[in-house]
Amino acid sequence: MVNTPDGPATVHLTVRGGEVRVTAWGPGAERAGAAVPAWLGAEDRPEEFEPGAHPLLSRVHRASPWLRLGRTGRTWDALVPAVLEQKVTVIEAHRVWRALLRLAGEPAPGPAPEGMRVPPTPQRVLAVTDWEWHRCGLDGARRRALRAVASVAARLEPEEAVDCPDLQRRLQTVPGIGVWTAAEVVQRVFGCPDTVSYGDYHLKNLVGWSLAGRRTDDDGMMELLEPWRGQRQRVVRLLGIGGSRPPRRGPRVAPTNYRRF
Repeated sequence: MVNTPDGPATVHLTVRGGEVRVTAWGPGAERAGAAVPAWLGAEDRPEEFEPGAHPLLSRVHRASPWLRLGRTGRTWDALVPAVLEQKVTVIEAHRVWRALLRLAGEPAPGPAPEGMRVPPTPQRVLAVTDWEWHRCGLDGARRRALRAVASVAARLEPEEAVDCPDLQRRLQTVPGIGVWTAAEVVQRVFGCPDTVSYGDYHLKNLVGWSLAGRRTDDDGMMELLEPWRGQRQRVVRLLGIGGSRPPRRGPRVAPTNYRRF
């Protein structure tokens, strides 16, 4: 389910005989269907990546010829979940996302399963009241960031003259959108092979442990990734497939239920 300039669309993909078949419904069906190759990474250029002499990267790269960095070309549908993921656990972000879809998302067009929703439009997000946000379990900081981006959403959609750094800078002019959120969005919108989620709670230690056998901070992560500048996000994705993380110590972080406050 996606939003397009022509309206919402539901897209169904099947693979038969090595070919991807696309069926789409809704006002935005034609535009969404035409975007499917880019979603699946047809515009990605993995052949430009050279893992170098690092044995782990070389091994994972050879074993993962299927890895492609897809691009959606749409900022808003990537921005909403990225804001909801700010400084919370994945479980909590998914819970709020489901609640928001039930509250403000329109039913998916076509023969979609019961209960499936299209991501809410900026106008619908701005219409959500504070009490409804509270029922969704969304804290004040993310609520303000989401309203801020919804108020300028039309100016954040990519244009042909905009690249990853341009969109990142534009996003970071919006209150509540920092380096991490901007990076997460451009990764999804452009399939950018180089943008790294600086400030991610877990990522720095995945990179540090996989490439150097030690924990590190964000600056140390970027230093370790420097030999692959231009392809650093691809390296991160490869490490997510075949890398390793430091051993856990202590209990996991418990999700915060903001609906109790």
